[in-house]
Amino acid sequence: MVTVSSPDPRRWWALAALVASMLTLGFDMTILNVALPTMARDLGASTGEQQWMADAYVVVFAALMLPAGLLGDRFGRRRMLITGLGVFLAGSLAGALADGVTAVIAARAVMGVGAALVTPLALSVLPSLFAPDERTKAVGIVSAGSTLGLPLGPIIGGWLLDHYWWGSVFLVNLPMAAVGIAACVFRLPETRDPSSPKVDAVSTALTAAGLGALIYAIIEAPTHGWTDPLVLALLGAAAVLIAALVLRERRTVRPMLDMTLLAQRGFLFNALAATLVMFVLSGLMFLLPPYLQAVRGHDALGTGVRLLPLMGGLTVAARAAQPFVARFGSRPVVSAGLVVVAFAALLGSGTTVHSGYGFTALWLTIAGAGFGFSLVPAMSGALGTLPTDRAGSGSGLLMTLRQVGGAIGIALLGSLLASAYRDRLDVTGLPSGAADTAGESVVAAHVVADRAGAADLVAAANSAYVHGMGVAMLVCGVAALVAALLAAAFLPGGERGSRPPAPDPAAPDPAAPDLAAPDLAAPDLAAPDLAAPVADARQ
Repeated sequence: MVTVSSPDPRRWWALAALVASMLTLGFDMTILNVALPTMARDLGASTGEQQWMADAYVVVFAALMLPAGLLGDRFGRRRMLITGLGVFLAGSLAGALADGVTAVIAARAVMGVGAALVTPLALSVLPSLFAPDERTKAVGIVSAGSTLGLPLGPIIGGWLLDHYWWGSVFLVNLPMAAVGIAACVFRLPETRDPSSPKVDAVSTALTAAGLGALIYAIIEAPTHGWTDPLVLALLGAAAVLIAALVLRERRTVRPMLDMTLLAQRGFLFNALAATLVMFVLSGLMFLLPPYLQAVRGHDALGTGVRLLPLMGGLTVAARAAQPFVARFGSRPVVSAGLVVVAFAALLGSGTTVHSGYGFTALWLTIAGAGFGFSLVPAMSGALGTLPTDRAGSGSGLLMTLRQVGGAIGIALLGSLLASAYRDRLDVTGLPSGAADTAGESVVAAHVVADRAGAADLVAAANSAYVHGMGVAMLVCGVAALVAALLAAAFLPGGERGSRPPAPDPAAPDPAAPDLAAPDLAAPDLAAPDLAAPVADARQ
């Protein structure tokens, strides 16, 4: 860790540059979630293609985050931050100009490369700028930059979609990324750590290929069938590649992913709890916009506003979790949070076509509260098991697992939805081509119904989508309940009245909001007072 001899007079301006960078990334994914139904209608994207538009970003981000952080340590963090923002800007421009699904997926993958460069490095520069007495405040401010994107994303995205074409949700990134680049160029000093491990190109390739094969198999299974030779071959290839990655990392002296940490019970089960939360949260953020827009008939802005109860519940619970951990220990709080998530998911699985928004807002609020109460203590508990010399590798593994959980959540829950929707959809009397199109997604079914004047198809599609969403929610509820039982049985209890050790600020912040599925819990690990510092650092 770099020792700070005297305060850098540029440190607060530099912090503002980092906040601008993280804010740019923070609301990008929530904007996309709101935009997917509109993009599906205009581009004719099936449910599987919508899953890839979301997951291309997440898979690339998860695969490249650790090597990108090491590149910054060795060759200059400011240089890599600027490069990452530049790549993110280029990907956003390509997304805005895309004229087809494949081009959008490619643009999202490029944006994932940029995000992987920016996210771990945004906090790794702080030890060179801030003395220990200011560092916690600085970590909280940078985390808050991403946090602000969670409520801003759906609202800004909804407003843009109501007034402009879908490409505007990519175009809005350009000025923000440009501001971040300028701020980094003029205000952020260069720092590096040449002693950091070298980037392992083979491990990086195994991670990307293994995750890609797994996600592709899950997404394509509803179309081809789980016993299709292609799907089975992809699942087998994913298993082989991931096993090879684990074996290689276990034999490496200084691994990028320290797999030996999973042998520690506290780290393993806390990490599994956090990963499960991201699995459910990412899946929900994928399932809900089509329900609110296509089935309930709300516009894009109305959809963004109606997602706020989920975010509000998450925010309040994230702030309230730490006192409960201090009083009762982490095990009962994590277990209770997962039970609340399970209850909300099972409640949500009872949603019908005729359910009012009040019912939806109720279970969304409960779900958000469960996310906040389970995620924050689980992350803190996992970090609290790490020795100081392994804080960096442990936090990196934790971040990667969360990203993988989010990617699989979108892929698996989206695939369950697609299968249940296609099986339930009544296309009697439609030509085969129109029937196939209607089976691709609820948005496509509405388009076919409008063109064919088939009012019955709209009702059938809405009913089929709600049924598929209920199946996915039921799976979420069962998974959360099983995770709660495992947490209650195997998580270390922790000492009452004590706080888990705070993560090393030199390491990437493992609680920083995930870009695939944003996380308002991030700033609360060290429980800094965010309101005043954010106001001080505001541009």
